[in-house]
Amino acid sequence: MAASFFFDAEPVCEPGAPAMDACALCAKRLGRDRDIFMYRGDTPFCSEHCRYEQMQLDAIRARRTAARGQTHFGARAESWRGRQQESAKVPAAS
Repeated sequence: MAASFFFDAEPVCEPGAPAMDACALCAKRLGRDRDIFMYRGDTPFCSEHCRYEQMQLDAIRARRTAARGQTHFGARAESWRGRQQESAKVPAAS
């Protein structure tokens, strides 16, 4: 009886999960006789270089997302401070 590789079976995970037949970055076919470099548990890469490139792209995306969140939060804080200052002004009784 021949041994079965995980390449042979259909993925049993949810649709849209990366298949184990191609590099997630460059789409190079992954061979049974080659190393596969994994990232985030289930994403295959053909080389350490491709995996590193994806890690760098993810880091850039995370920094941009964080910067957008801080900018958005900063605008909210300034708006709130302005409203607080306006409500602190009480008209004098005549």
